[in-house]
Amino acid sequence: MSVSPSRAAAFDILLRVESKNAFADELLHSSAYAKLSAADHGLATELVMGVLRWRSVLDEEIADRSSQKLARLDPEVLISLRLAAYQLLYLTRVPGRAAVNESVELVKRARKKSAVPFVNAVLRNLDSVPKRSAAAAAATAATAEELAQSFSHPLWLVERWVKQFGFAAAGDICSHDQQVPPLSIRIHSDAARDELHKAGVALGLGRLLKSAHRVAAGDVHHTHGFREGMVTAQDEASQLVALLVGDGSSFLDCCAAPGGKTRILAERNPSATVLAAELYPQRARLLRKLVRASNVQLIVADARNFPVSTLFDRVLVDVPCSGTGTLARNPEIKWRLRPEDLTDLQGRQIAILQAAVQHMAKGGRLVYSTCSLEREENQDVVEAVLSKDSAFHLIESRTRLAELQAEGELVWTDLNSLADGPYLRTIPGIHPCDGFFAAIIEKV
Repeated sequence: MSVSPSRAAAFDILLRVESKNAFADELLHSSAYAKLSAADHGLATELVMGVLRWRSVLDEEIADRSSQKLARLDPEVLISLRLAAYQLLYLTRVPGRAAVNESVELVKRARKKSAVPFVNAVLRNLDSVPKRSAAAAAATAATAEELAQSFSHPLWLVERWVKQFGFAAAGDICSHDQQVPPLSIRIHSDAARDELHKAGVALGLGRLLKSAHRVAAGDVHHTHGFREGMVTAQDEASQLVALLVGDGSSFLDCCAAPGGKTRILAERNPSATVLAAELYPQRARLLRKLVRASNVQLIVADARNFPVSTLFDRVLVDVPCSGTGTLARNPEIKWRLRPEDLTDLQGRQIAILQAAVQHMAKGGRLVYSTCSLEREENQDVVEAVLSKDSAFHLIESRTRLAELQAEGELVWTDLNSLADGPYLRTIPGIHPCDGFFAAIIEKV
């Protein structure tokens, strides 16, 4: 029996995520899988993301039926079990027999034939388990531990969110993380918009921003406009962060890749100079491919030791972070992240922000942002830097949001829900976007 292209691709991607710390979304949209049919690519995506979203639930069900500790299984064997378990527990349109047989074939394909009887036995046992309903399970959750179990999240993360946002909001976050997030895009030309229409891509209006669109149906990724960068995928909260920066004559984007925010800065300020800095050469090359505006200058540099003495009237500091606000798109993060990682990240973030404020002109503004829900990476970083220099102070984010609303750009009406004190805060499941934090800092 041969393995279907979709399951083979899903297996290979999950193995790379597990063994190489790769990111599933990047692999799914890489050239390696560009030749999959639309149906096969759709199923591969469903399988990869489903396994990563529900991994702890799948492992619990597998462990209950396994004669061996899961930690002792070869990665190839465990991944084949998870793939079948996800199909058996969560997918109604996939015959159980196909899920079991193809996972057994994946074990053979991975040259682990000695494990075939074991895998077959576990999956035959699992095939009789009733389908799972996340909504039904969550309806009875009354503690952080029950939320974590029902929604397949690490308990330490859920406990943090309950403490910071409250139990109901933590439940909304967990629920959001387990669903396929909407695809938000920016369209950079009328020709690209026309092409999307002709390709059968149905668009909805942005929920936060007038300039954003949501894909209601169709495949954007295979259109000419997307391949050429005239249509870009970017969460609405990420777009909003770039809009917070405002208008100016000189811009510094300190951690610029992949370039979506850089492009917004350049397009909204066509007569301004935008200096985009990126630490890694490979990511800088990808940025240049996406951002071709003539007013953008790209340099490869470490934001903590910036090789330019110029002062800028607008600075964007979108720092590397844990990414806990993006778990619906990047579910592998929740299985990799450890509490101690937040301390390491905070040290880097403080160093980057401390260096960045030194490049602000008097009267200039800086936006510090993350796609993290964690206080250590957000308020604590800003407060640590501002406490050392009275030349910098916070601007209320609500003031800038009101300006964007008056312009007709911000269509979300409840400004208070976007504000956490002086900061911008979007919360997955409460707002229609990823979780982002932003602070606006002014030099007096």
